[in-house]
Amino acid sequence: MKSKNPVINFSRPLVHQFTLQHAMKIRSESYRKKVRKYIKTSGLSSELNEDEFIGLQFLWGIMFPIFLLIMNFSLQLGLSPMVVVGMGLIGFYLPQIHARGEKKRRELSVRADLPFFIDLLALSVEAGLDFFSAIQKIVDKANGTDSVLAEEFSIVLKDIKIGSSKAQALKEMAERLDMNEITSFVAVLVDAESTGASISQVLKDQSVQMRLERFVRAEKAGAQASQTMLIPLMLFILPAVFIIVFGPVAVSFMYGGK
Repeated sequence: MKSKNPVINFSRPLVHQFTLQHAMKIRSESYRKKVRKYIKTSGLSSELNEDEFIGLQFLWGIMFPIFLLIMNFSLQLGLSPMVVVGMGLIGFYLPQIHARGEKKRRELSVRADLPFFIDLLALSVEAGLDFFSAIQKIVDKANGTDSVLAEEFSIVLKDIKIGSSKAQALKEMAERLDMNEITSFVAVLVDAESTGASISQVLKDQSVQMRLERFVRAEKAGAQASQTMLIPLMLFILPAVFIIVFGPVAVSFMYGGK
């Protein structure tokens, strides 16, 4: 499937031409497990398989130093071999960096949408829909938006249609998102489903919990921002204030007697 990232789309034919066969020879299960997690949690499952991901690492790990060597010889930059090696390492780890960035982006999107989604689910269930019909209704309304949560819920519905149990489909969504909020949300839903508890009340409780957690995160981010502001304050603003306030005094002290 075509990727949203044009660099991946550009690199894919080169991967299949040059590095895929070498990537397929990597047999380390621990490394492949790590790659599978990168792909799953970053939402790249529909764009890359694990062999292509490893092939992308090989490709960029080779292309980056080659490009740098060409630039070095053509422009006489005089770069040391360590710089070339460093660029190779950067190229090799760039797919992982991209995957982490995508995972972070997805987490931000999910955290922003989750309380609203839970509220809509609670209202829909109270209106008489069963839980998964409510999900279908919300997914239909979110169609065309860039909501990661709506996309994940649509995958849950597809998994159920092709034979997965409801609990298994939800747990797989939790694995794909790899977020504490989603994991706890899914655990509560699965427990309510198995015990016959009121889904509507569970959703209301989860909505309150999610909003409280978001408020706590916002307070924490605000506290961190105020601490971060101390650095530019100390480095740039306070010296300027001292110069403005004490500069004339120092000048008059130095030259006042002349």
